This record gives sequence, C-alpha cells and structure tokens, in this order.
Amino acid sequence: MNKSVLTNLIAVGLFGLGWEWQNDLIMMIGLFALSGALTNWLAIHMLFEKVPGLVGSGVIPARFEAFKSAIKTMMMEQFFTQENIDRFVSGGSASASLKLSPVIEKIDMSPAFDKLVEVIMNSSFGGMLGMLGGVEALNPLKEPFINGMKESVIEITEKESFNKLLQEEIDQPQVMADIRTKVAEIIDSRLDELTPQLVKEMVQQMIKQHLGWLVIWGGVFGGLIGLLSALIVL
Repeated sequence: MNKSVLTNLIAVGLFGLGWEWQNDLIMMIGLFALSGALTNWLAIHMLFEKVPGLVGSGVIPARFEAFKSAIKTMMMEQFFTQENIDRFVSGGSASASLKLSPVIEKIDMSPAFDKLVEVIMNSSFGGMLGMLGGVEALNPLKEPFINGMKESVIEITEKESFNKLLQEEIDQPQVMADIRTKVAEIIDSRLDELTPQLVKEMVQQMIKQHLGWLVIWGGVFGGLIGLLSALIVL
C-alpha cells in the first residue's frame, strides 16, 4: 500500500479510536498525526498538480521551460565547456580515435567510376574504345576499380600525415566553436521533445519513493506534538 495512504489511515484510525473510547490522549495523537500527514501529502501533491485556489501549486509543470533551460545549462557548463573540448582535441586524441574506414566502405564509388569512363570517352582514346565496344568494354573494370579506390582511400586516411592534417584542421578555433554550437543544437532538439507532462512524470518517478517518507514523518511528528499537547492540557 502507498506510504501516504497507509499513514493517513493509521492517523484516522487513532482519531476514531480516541473518539469511540472517549480517550482525549489517543484522539489528540490521531488528530495531530492526521494534520501533519495530510499537510505534507498536500504539499507533495501541489508540486506536481495545479490545485484551484492555491497559489504556487503545480510548480514543476509550470516551471517546465526553466527545467529544460537548467538541463541545457548544466550540460554546456559542466560537460561541453570550451576547455573540455580543447582538451579532447589536443594531442591528437580526436583524430586518433576517428576511424574512417567503416564510413569509406559504405560509400558508393560508382560516380567516380562513371566520371572516369566519361573522361576516357571524351579523350583521344574514345574513338579507339568505340571500335572495341565503347563504354560496355569498360564495365568489367567497375568492381575492381571501386574496390581498389576504397582500399587506396582507407590507406591514405590511416597515414600519420593525414591524421596530422586532420588534427590541424580540428585545432582551428572556429572548428572548436562550431563543435560546441552543434552540441548545443543537439541538446536543444532533444529537449524540445520533452513535454510538461513528461517532465512531471520524470521528476515524480525519481523522487516519489523519498517524498512518501515526508508524509510518514509528518504523521509521526504530528502525533508526538498531539501527545505533548494532550499531556500539557490534561
């Protein structure tokens, strides 16, 4: 059973027993426990839900934009600072970790072969090839050309000289500034997918278990105050 409901039921039960038995001590304990538990439960409820007539209720959905802004600020100021980006790209860490071979393998090199055929056919060899079958005579060379081109490009990208040139380009101030801008745009695009209801559910799920203890302790301390009050009065 929910902690809040159980605490309130126990407080109501104590108050009922005190009323039934005409026992002011038990009745005061139950009444004050119910008062503390209900007050804390209402305060928790007001965090997530708008209650008509109660100013300030529904604060989490109402502060939805501020919540998103806080997330972005934290990400940019704690993780994606200019210093952190500089540290990542310095010393060749960025270029060393960048492997282009998987990308190159997926590239369609057919346009390169088509351009080569076009150049050959427009050259002085075009007429000679025309007597040997024209463009169709070059088609058997397409697959070996594409495979050889990919191997050559991969070999070039794995050379130290290429990595050095890549690192020099990455180290440019404008490039690093662009990286931070792109990161900010990605964070914005993801945060735009959030809705007030989703934010409310996220926060509620994270702290619901811990907030339940507030109701329990509200009932406990309320009951103790009721006991003390009853002892003073009686």
